[in-house]
Amino acid sequence: MAVETLGAVPAAGPLLVRAAVTARGRHGDTVPDRTLRVEEVRVDRSRLAAYQRLCGYDVADTLPQPYPWVLAFPLQTALMTRADFPLPLPGMVHLGNDVRTHRALTADDLLTLSVTAGEVRPHRRGRTLDVRLEAHVYGELVWECDSTYLSRGRGTEAAPSGESPPQAPAGPPVARWRLPDDLGRSYAAVSGDVNPIHLHPLGAKALGFPRHLAHGMWTWSRSLAALGRTSLGPSNSRVWFTKPVFLPGTVELVRTRGAGPVTAALRSAKDPATTHLVLTLGA
Repeated sequence: MAVETLGAVPAAGPLLVRAAVTARGRHGDTVPDRTLRVEEVRVDRSRLAAYQRLCGYDVADTLPQPYPWVLAFPLQTALMTRADFPLPLPGMVHLGNDVRTHRALTADDLLTLSVTAGEVRPHRRGRTLDVRLEAHVYGELVWECDSTYLSRGRGTEAAPSGESPPQAPAGPPVARWRLPDDLGRSYAAVSGDVNPIHLHPLGAKALGFPRHLAHGMWTWSRSLAALGRTSLGPSNSRVWFTKPVFLPGTVELVRTRGAGPVTAALRSAKDPATTHLVLTLGA
């Protein structure tokens, strides 16, 4: 495995423009055997606080479980926009994450972030691949995530569709949120993810969506925040993004009760049978 160390985390915006310009002509099923890494990334406390406010966390030095993903997002984008990467980034669908935090992380930690893409696999709706993201502090693995993506296209009928999420809990919601039209722009400002499908209806329509949609990473982070402090310490969560949340809209959070691991789901307030995500959370 070739490891390439960058001098700094790149800016995501220009990389997403490059992704749009170079989307055509990508082909093949071979992912380069490459890891991109940036050492000793400092957390910007003002940006962290803005993220915490938007996602429903208390403003504090402890990093929310999804935050290292946010920090590593530009590095992941850099990997997936290299000329030899086989799949086009525009229109790619984020299917889910499997994350483990090994210890509580704080804004004082200097994080070495790395990203590595796995093999391309056939899928009924195109092709999928996993991207491995890791955070180390002085050589200690403190956080790890496997993100799964779908590149939509001609599928393979006999291919597996991936592991199904657990059944969404039933019953009354524990939270309800009205999501404003500009939520995507607000989240882009604190996360750096300026994918046009989240910013404006025209950008979303250009990529095949009826209107713009909330970032899946915001829906996951907001749901974790509402479930309490478990995810701020050593913990594991898994999320399946099942249907997009179009903006504006109203969503409800439902969860299992009792001790032990939690299963939760985000559903449409207008049509509770429509589930946008399902997640599990355990210590």
